[in-house]
Amino acid sequence: MKVTKYRQKKRLKLIVQGSVVLGMLIIAIVGAFQVQVVREFFSRASGEPANIKVNATKVVGVMPRPWRNLAQGGEDHAWRIQPISNQVKALNPTYIRMDHIYDFYDIVGGSPGNLTFDFSKFDALLDDIAAVGATPYIALSYMPPAISSGDIVATPQNYADWELVTQRTIEHVSGTRKTPNVYYEVWNEPDLFGGWKYYGNKNYMTLYNASARGAARARGVQPFKLGGAATTALYKNWFDAMAKNAVTNNVRFDFFSWHRYNHDIDQYRDDMTQVRTWLQNYPTLEPFLELHITEWGHDSENHAGYDGNYGAAHTAAGSIEMVGIVEKAFVFEIQDGKDPAGQRNWGRWGLLTHNDFGGTPKPRYNALKLLDKVGTQRLQLLGKGSWVKALASKDQNGTVKIVMANFDIYGKHSETVPVTITNLPSGSYTVTKEFHNGQVQSNAASVSDGTLATDIYMAPNTVVLVTITKK
Repeated sequence: MKVTKYRQKKRLKLIVQGSVVLGMLIIAIVGAFQVQVVREFFSRASGEPANIKVNATKVVGVMPRPWRNLAQGGEDHAWRIQPISNQVKALNPTYIRMDHIYDFYDIVGGSPGNLTFDFSKFDALLDDIAAVGATPYIALSYMPPAISSGDIVATPQNYADWELVTQRTIEHVSGTRKTPNVYYEVWNEPDLFGGWKYYGNKNYMTLYNASARGAARARGVQPFKLGGAATTALYKNWFDAMAKNAVTNNVRFDFFSWHRYNHDIDQYRDDMTQVRTWLQNYPTLEPFLELHITEWGHDSENHAGYDGNYGAAHTAAGSIEMVGIVEKAFVFEIQDGKDPAGQRNWGRWGLLTHNDFGGTPKPRYNALKLLDKVGTQRLQLLGKGSWVKALASKDQNGTVKIVMANFDIYGKHSETVPVTITNLPSGSYTVTKEFHNGQVQSNAASVSDGTLATDIYMAPNTVVLVTITKK
């Protein structure tokens, strides 16, 4: 069985017999369409336009950059970063998350109770990650064929073998390679890939606890962290099961993780609010347990938005809304897999096209690169709207930068955004507007009373970086 990230949608087949039934169907379709039109109208009409106000002297802290975490799924056997290393390095990644390490990199050989280990293929990828300046974030997945009781999402024949696999993996990456601060995430989407539960015969807790025992036996290693469960979404029952398991059985549990694919960018903030509320019920975990979204995007299935401005605006707006809320959120994914039909763009999740098409940047990539140009100091910003989200910063030299994303799920909302910056030194300035599509506009401005005001027209699903530079 081949495990793939591509989830086919269920199709509803309707068999209509007779003209009366057909007529009723047409009426229903027209009615549904009208309802959708009304919903879209009120959604757009009821929103709040942005009116951005930035205080150039109000520094609220160091600029967090949750978008600097990237993930790659199971697209190509023994996939490498090396062919696209320049593009990846330009995003300044902090962590790069990998899954499919055991079935794609041929690490484990031998037979149950008599295992062999060969990390040579995986080392090539780890070298790639180091070369772009990132640290590995490793999903311990999937079940090595050498120890599996079935396919690659089955239980091991013997959990002692899985313990040893975990131990040797940590000892190699965090020990032999001496890589500090690696995260080890137990499995990937267990509720989907393998149908694991947090109870019963195929119990994820059994798998997790075996991993924890293996991690505890690792010797000669740099500091690392262990956690999970990397479920397909945020579920309270999974969180409670993980937390209770850790508390009751004194099991190592450094971070809790989940995935989130949603067109609504408010969902990421809502997730963090919920899970932090749940965490309060476990006071022994609350001071140290990290909370990570280890895959995110607007759709878990192939979606045309990943190839265009829709994905660019969603990624930028979502990243902006995570600032100060989410510690680590992994943009999924780095590079497209190969389309079986040979198409360049096929709605895949990648920031870059497949190597057959040059590993070229897609609009989401350009949006992230633009977003990462914000300065080191975060400034107070007020006046975000329903569609336009924004983030303000200042560099050490006093240059003010504001990144804005206009995201509309219907792709129709445009807006002229007033932007006002206060408490600027008097003098002459250059206002530069750089859009994610490569368009750049510049104009001169003069400040005599500490205030600079400008208007930014934002077409549907656009991202712009506004830079205020004193001459």
